[in-house]
Amino acid sequence: MTSRYASLRSLKFLDQEPWRFLSFRQNPSKSNSSSAAYKFISPRSLRGKIGGYSTGLVIIVLITLFYGREVPVNATTVGFTFLMAILSASTIWGFGVSAAMSVAATLAFDYFFLPPIGRLTIADPQDWVALSSFLFTAVLGSSLSARAHSRAVEANRRRQEVERLYALSQRLLGEGNLLELSRAIPQHIVESFGADSAALFLSSKQEVHRAGIELAQVDDGRLRLAAESEDVQAAGQSSTGFAPLKSGVNVIGSVGISGPPVSKETMGAIGCLIAVTIERAGAIEHVAKMEAARASEEFKSVMLDAITHDFRTPLTCIKSSVTALLTDLEFDREQKKDLLVVVDEECDRIDHLLDKASELARLESGEVKLDPAPHSIGELISAALADCKGVSRARPIHCEVKNEELRVFADLSWAKSVLVQLISNAHLYSWPRHPITVSTEKRDGFALFSVADEGPGIEETEAARIFEKFYRCKNQENRAQGTGMGLPIARAIIEAHGGTINVVSRYGHGSVFTFCLPLDLCSAVNARVS
Repeated sequence: MTSRYASLRSLKFLDQEPWRFLSFRQNPSKSNSSSAAYKFISPRSLRGKIGGYSTGLVIIVLITLFYGREVPVNATTVGFTFLMAILSASTIWGFGVSAAMSVAATLAFDYFFLPPIGRLTIADPQDWVALSSFLFTAVLGSSLSARAHSRAVEANRRRQEVERLYALSQRLLGEGNLLELSRAIPQHIVESFGADSAALFLSSKQEVHRAGIELAQVDDGRLRLAAESEDVQAAGQSSTGFAPLKSGVNVIGSVGISGPPVSKETMGAIGCLIAVTIERAGAIEHVAKMEAARASEEFKSVMLDAITHDFRTPLTCIKSSVTALLTDLEFDREQKKDLLVVVDEECDRIDHLLDKASELARLESGEVKLDPAPHSIGELISAALADCKGVSRARPIHCEVKNEELRVFADLSWAKSVLVQLISNAHLYSWPRHPITVSTEKRDGFALFSVADEGPGIEETEAARIFEKFYRCKNQENRAQGTGMGLPIARAIIEAHGGTINVVSRYGHGSVFTFCLPLDLCSAVNARVS
């Protein structure tokens, strides 16, 4: 036993010298070639490898000292302890460290625990079998353990990359138009993959969009080269990877990522995902433009048909009156005046129709700029009733107004025109001499205005279309003249104020049109306090 300790004390470590390590590996792109690639190991990786080997050897020394000095046991116990330490090290530092520990443990096992102790020779053949079995078991077990650990790490890394790809896809699907998407893609990559920087190159516009903290790490030249070569370059020692944006057989650009290493498969998937997203955004924009053009053409067609239809009657009257005046028929002064009055009224009707069409077009295009200001509910209703004197002379108008001093934030002129339009419609499409009721109430930060009539009402199938341009109910076309533009204009005005308008009707019992305007902030606070 004394010689065993003496031998342990006689062990000395060689002084370390500054080594420069090289790793030698075959070029994967030229598997059949004899060419090879040398790569310098980074200082950080070198320090990690040296630390692993040093720690493994120290563990072998500590186990040897512990069993040799503190707790004397048989050789079997020592062998199993060495084996457990080697297998544990293989899962932490890999096969290289565990293999070195296996060799060191075999030598220590032979020198300190197998007879003759203190010499690297074995007298008993059974000890040769035990020692060989120990070395074989240690190397094989550490190899399998290291392989299992490596596969677990690889599986976990791929799982994380799939999760990050999913997160990236969710972010990309939430973007709007193509320009915003192109600018946002690099930032989404940085946030999803925890990268230092990312860059997107689009071949069609020759633009590069960047995001991150180290923008210069992704070189423009390599981005353009990746788009031309169409090859995926995974992040290696340079920590920068590139992938082309492939859409079918076409390449629309490339993407570069600098930071934590990303596998070649994931880089390719990122490139395909971005390409599909860009193509999708472009297709959506194209469809939207086509739909807008189609809707514009449809609007022009419907508007032309409606105006042509409504022009026909006044133009016929004007033509008949003028033709009668130009003939040799003898008219007295009153008859000539009547014909001229007809011409004048029909010209006013055409002018009113053109004003309505122009007003609707400006409202839908957003050219009309509102000038909202605080106005009391009573002021708005009084201004509307002043423009409806003709209606008030023909039938009663009942006002059930609550909180007349409550203020709404609206453009008085445009808001008044909506109320006038609804009162005029109620007069035209309700039974003669039956009253019209105008009422108000406050609800959820809005003032609700309602105009109720007692007329034939609107069928349920037509109520949903009543606010469409140029639409008129079939059973009302002969009751009153109209262009079908009044209610669409009213809806456009209310929506420009941030409100809504709708209708509730019972067929045969009348209709109630309701619209809302936002309350003035100070007025709403005062109303809440009171």
